[in-house]
This record gives sequence, C-alpha cells and structure tokens, in this order.
Amino acid sequence: MEEQAPYACGLDAAVDVVGGKWKPMILWALHAGRTLRFGELKRHIPGVSEKMLIQQLRELESDGIVHREVYREVPPKVEYSLTDLGQSLNAALLPLGLWGDTHMAQIVASKASRAGKASKGSEGSHKGSGGSKGSAAAKGSNASAGSTVARAV
Repeated sequence: MEEQAPYACGLDAAVDVVGGKWKPMILWALHAGRTLRFGELKRHIPGVSEKMLIQQLRELESDGIVHREVYREVPPKVEYSLTDLGQSLNAALLPLGLWGDTHMAQIVASKASRAGKASKGSEGSHKGSGGSKGSAAAKGSNASAGSTVARAV
C-alpha cells in the first residue's frame, strides 16, 4: 500500500511553515541577515504578545527557519537570526509583500465594505455587531503593520 505524502504540493508545505498571523512578520523583521534579541524583535512586530512571539519563534526554530543563539552570561542573552532555509523562504515571500503593498488600499477598502455590511446585517445582535467592529479594527492595524515591515525589506 502506498504511503500518502504529508503535503499535497510545495505550496501546501510552504504555507504549513509560514502559516499564521505572526510568522511572516518575524521573517520580515529578521530579513537581510539581521540578528535581533527577543526585545528588539518584539518591538519590530507591533501587537504581538510575548507568549505568542515565543511560540512562533519555537515553531520556526523547529522547522529550521530561525536560528536561536543562547549566550551563557548574566543576564542571559538570546539572539535570533534566519538560517539559510529561512533566508530562502524570506526571498520567496518578497513578491507577496510587494503585491500586498501594491494592492493594500483595495484590500483595506474591500474589508471595510464587508465589515460594514456585516454590522448592518446584525444590528439586533450585540455579539455580531461587537465582533465585526473588533475584527475590523484589528485587521486595519495589521494592514498598517504589515506595510511597515514589507517596506523595510
């Protein structure tokens, strides 16, 4: 009996590695051979919690994308950088970031329009109305953060 491959195609494998809200932002922050300490990295990614950043960094490290260097000193010093595999993944994401910059206004307008329609359709429900406003605001802040990071590359 044939063993099924873990991924349907190369895109499936790539999205598995870089999937999630924060991983692409981490990759952009570490672009061009940059090495950053945890606090510096956190400052480059607005809105990420310490817990989430740690989790995402651990996943990227276990996938061979990020290198974590621990210096045995007091206080402890930890630096993060991209591996060769991470550098190649970042290079592959560059066109996606440029596409986002080019079409950002249209994307934001479409999401705002959709959020407006959703809140009008659920005016009688506090849950639906509040959820739409919160998610629209969060998405708007993510768009501006993504643009800032993409432009840095």
